Amino acid sequence: MQAPAVLNAAELRGLLASPNPPRIIDVRTPGEFETVHIGGAYNVPLDLLREHRDEIRAHLDEHVVLVCQSGQRATQAEEALRLLKAQDFFEGCQVQGIESVPEQDWVRLTQSQFAPVSITEDFWIVPTWHEPPVQARKVIRLDPGLAFGTGTHPTTRMCLRWIASHADALGRVLDYGCGSGILAIGAAKYGAKDIDAVDIDPAAVVSTQLNAQANDVSLKVGMPELASERYNTVLANILATPLKVLAPLLSARLISGGHLVLAGILDRQAEELKQAYAPYVSLEVADQEEGWILMTGRTP
Repeated sequence: MQAPAVLNAAELRGLLASPNPPRIIDVRTPGEFETVHIGGAYNVPLDLLREHRDEIRAHLDEHVVLVCQSGQRATQAEEALRLLKAQDFFEGCQVQGIESVPEQDWVRLTQSQFAPVSITEDFWIVPTWHEPPVQARKVIRLDPGLAFGTGTHPTTRMCLRWIASHADALGRVLDYGCGSGILAIGAAKYGAKDIDAVDIDPAAVVSTQLNAQANDVSLKVGMPELASERYNTVLANILATPLKVLAPLLSARLISGGHLVLAGILDRQAEELKQAYAPYVSLEVADQEEGWILMTGRTP
């Protein structure tokens, strides 16, 4: 059996964004409390849980099951429970019970949580261990890994739907905050020929390069300074706060009449984004799903 890998920050965000985020926290023995084991197949460093405590709280039940590997003493699990209760991200939770779980094939368990994702009727995101659905005409092969973006989150799906419905207008494309590269790869699948994909996270740059190779598409991938040209289409699926900060930069990267496509925005944040981009682009809500919105606009 393979032991579960330790997640990084990008992978934790991707896990929390999955359609069925994990609900069970498995805390190791006190001496191993540098990581917390989530959902039976993921180890997360404790400092990441602190950093992302608001996201963690959004995905925790009010009652949490504390589990321990077979062979660990109940007293060790109880000590781990006391340590868990002391963490700020656990505030408001109650422990439902302490259980022992057997060793499992964690790789197979992880794979079982990621099925093909439909973007449109004929456009699908398919992990490498699945066969594409028969109706799929365009396929992005993508496995969960180093960076955020597996197609399971509403923000990613909305961006890809926009790409699929604007294939003729894509032109030269910038994917800013590319994560796994899924949006840049999607643009390539729909005919864009000159695509830059950038991210501040070196792991995301590596992930995008590998995913581009796996999908046989050509991208220029690098850190943000790579994006020094002007583009027909700028895609940015990040979060509302950095999107507001980036308003002058992203708008300046567009040609006259270019398309700006922004995601990672909650519906209640629409007005904030409109105001932040008002000096540059008039934004409107173009799509919405599960409380998230896609905002788009064109430069004068």
